[in-house]
Amino acid sequence: MDRRFLTVLGVSLVFALVVSSVFYQMTSRGNGPKKSEPTDMKDVVVATRPLGIGVMIKPADVKLMKISADGFPKGAFAKVEEVLDRPVVSNILLDEPLLEGRLAVKGSGLGLAPTIPVGMRAVTVRVNDVAGAAGFVLPGLKVDVLVTGHPPSGDSNMTTTVLQNVLVLSAGQAMQSDARGTPVSVSTVTLLVTPADAETLALANGEGRIQLILRNSSDEAIEKTPGRYVAELYGAARRPAAPVVAKAPAPAPKPLVMVAPPIAVPIAPPPPPPPDQIVVFRGDKKTVEIIPRGN
Repeated sequence: MDRRFLTVLGVSLVFALVVSSVFYQMTSRGNGPKKSEPTDMKDVVVATRPLGIGVMIKPADVKLMKISADGFPKGAFAKVEEVLDRPVVSNILLDEPLLEGRLAVKGSGLGLAPTIPVGMRAVTVRVNDVAGAAGFVLPGLKVDVLVTGHPPSGDSNMTTTVLQNVLVLSAGQAMQSDARGTPVSVSTVTLLVTPADAETLALANGEGRIQLILRNSSDEAIEKTPGRYVAELYGAARRPAAPVVAKAPAPAPKPLVMVAPPIAVPIAPPPPPPPDQIVVFRGDKKTVEIIPRGN
């Protein structure tokens, strides 16, 4: 075999190996793991403890936490000063970012006042464990309000539903004094109602016994119930309601007519009767003699 041919063949093989090695290294570098690039970090204000409704935020209640700029929640705060002295209107959990929608405006008040929408009212009623659904009535739930009492037109006590689908703002214990001045613990529930419903609730609380009925918060239906009398619990039929008799409209008052009093006209006395006369004929002479009365 020609030596020149072998030399060319050997150089070609070496060149092919070099090219293959370079190509392999280039492709292996491109498919290898990429180094993670540093991501921008940003401060966000989070809660250092669970914050309930009505809590006024203080410096000890919040802290700053680093998160990625891409994960910064919408409506969150980057500075602690932006959330101080603002009331909480929605429960906030531990290490949860504070959002604008969960805080009231600074200076809007303390307690439940910032959570009351414009045009609504918060009414607190006293209940016992049974009337308060044995402690299951919690803030944010919906209840119906039943009242038991003696209606003016009824023969016995009855229970009727006076309010439905009412939001519970708060529920807890309060300290009150009994008739002897001894402090006792009572259960109270604060409900969010309209001004008209606030009057109904206050009247029901004063005239009868209130019972709270827990309902599903997604159930918005309003049921029309007739109420129940005591006699119906023992099988008695409900008495039919007395028919309403429409009263005839009262006649319009007649207009007053001023009548002038009659004028008295003096009556002239009757003329005196003619005197008695005697006519005497003497020949062609006629004489008349008058007879005086009383003779």
